Parts: sequence; structure tokens; C-alpha cells
Amino acid sequence: MNEPAAAREAPQEQALDQVFAALADPVRRAILTRLDGGELTVTELAEPFDISLQAVSRHIQVLVRAGLVTQERSGRIATCRLDTGPIFTAAVWIARYSKYWQAQFDTLAVWLDEIERRRSIPPDTSEETP
Repeated sequence: MNEPAAAREAPQEQALDQVFAALADPVRRAILTRLDGGELTVTELAEPFDISLQAVSRHIQVLVRAGLVTQERSGRIATCRLDTGPIFTAAVWIARYSKYWQAQFDTLAVWLDEIERRRSIPPDTSEETP
């Protein structure tokens, strides 16, 4: 039976897909930034956003499913905490491709050095008189 390509992906690849999908949204990135300072309740996280508490909760659930946030409940209060493990995994994945852009940076540096060298050479101001 033909199963979708996503179902055939290794669990690591699926986890990476979830992390990148979660990071693709600016509200979720802002939530992660706020959690970088420590634990916050859902209500505290929702304060700066011009969206409903329910919408913020849905964003948090996406982050929880991606493993980027852990949530603990004490009665009706939900406290959220940043989990950097999946971000580290994504950073490692991205770093594998740094060799491609590093080569471009190296080429740019050579050209910039050449431009600077040409600028530092004084122009030939001696005019030949007949």
C-alpha cells in the first residue's frame, strides 16, 4: 500500500519538520523569545499579543508538540518553559550546510580585499611633459 511520504520519514525528520513549522510563525517565535527569560503562565505569555488567549494557547500547543515548550498545570494555571533541545537539533542540521555559504563568504572577502588594495594604491599623478 502506498503511504504518504511524511509517514515514511524517520522520526528525527518528522521532529525536525515540526520544529521548523513551529518556528515559521512570528507569534510562536515571539513566545519563545519571551520564554527565554524564564517560566511564564499562558496569561503572562498572551499579554503583549493582540490576539485572543485561546489563539495564544493554540500557538503554545504547536510549540509543545514540536518539543520547544514544556507545559505544567497546577489547577487552572498552566506554566510554560522553553526547551532548547529541539532548537539545538535544528541548528546542528542547518550548520551541516554552512560549508555552502561559507565558501561564498570567503569569495566575498577576497573581492573586498582586492577592492581595498586597489583603493590604497595612489593614482599615477605624474604627467609626462614633452
